[in-house]
Amino acid sequence: MSREVLKQKFGLGGVAIGNGFKVLSDKEAENTLEGAWNAGVRYYDTSPWYGLGLSERRFGHFLHNKKREDYILTTKAGRLLKANGNKPETMWNEPAPFDYEYDYSAEAVRRSVEDSLQRLGVESIDYVFIHDLSPDHNDEYKDGTTWLDHFEVARTGAMPELTRMREEGIIKGWGLGVNTIEPIVKTLEETDADPDLFLSAIQYSMIDHKKSIDELFPVIDKHDVGLIAAAPFSAGLLSGQKRYNYGGEMPDDKVKQLNGMKEVAEKYNVDLSKASIQFSYAPKVVNTVLAGASKPKQVEENMKAFDTKIPSGFWQELKERNLIDSRCETPE
Repeated sequence: MSREVLKQKFGLGGVAIGNGFKVLSDKEAENTLEGAWNAGVRYYDTSPWYGLGLSERRFGHFLHNKKREDYILTTKAGRLLKANGNKPETMWNEPAPFDYEYDYSAEAVRRSVEDSLQRLGVESIDYVFIHDLSPDHNDEYKDGTTWLDHFEVARTGAMPELTRMREEGIIKGWGLGVNTIEPIVKTLEETDADPDLFLSAIQYSMIDHKKSIDELFPVIDKHDVGLIAAAPFSAGLLSGQKRYNYGGEMPDDKVKQLNGMKEVAEKYNVDLSKASIQFSYAPKVVNTVLAGASKPKQVEENMKAFDTKIPSGFWQELKERNLIDSRCETPE
């Protein structure tokens, strides 16, 4: 079973460290990373995209003082950062002063990994994910290109190049890091690529999960590859934040679903954020759960989630009220 690929229940994601939701000082970022380490976190995920290099720099500043064999580190490729004097409008708050362009060619992906190694200040990266090669980014690609156009570039460029880098020992493995299911399925079912591990964000949470059950999990199981369930809180909604899937919009149907879950959680005295982590980890095909944090306390609470006892009646009532799919694997 794919859990052998990545033997970590929980990992710290790097969006918040890259000023994804608010500005963090270097000291606040360092304290959060220190808190994660002290809480037992040994898997860290970042990306050149997060804060336009800021997240990688902060992760590296902390991790380069640790023994490399003591932790797992993943990053991403697909955007090249450029120091050309332009500072684009992005989701990041006070990012590093770089521009970027999408490029899924072999040469660009190799350069991206080499650049990441320098920003991180470490000698190796465990897994590299081809980042945001996905339908939800069609509006961001230039010159009218779509994710399918870029996928064809990656099929002959990024994918075989990352396989070569794995053979060279520069990385342990590779996959895709995306917010939709289609690219993962397409990679596994329609190419001769040999990936190891996929990062699927916002696709398996207590709020959104049916499509993963129907389409993603069977393919992951069939090909016996690893799967990381990222953003178990739907990027904020299930942890008490007024945002849903990285945005500020709160869809009425999701709010209604959330309010129903809160009622059941109150009845059984269950912390919904801890239940969310357990839920995302429960499927047999999931290797690990990945969530971000901007404070040490958040990471500590997330790590405690696995030791929290949740009554079976809680899960059963969620299913009976159609708040989660009846097919969901739930914690024992």
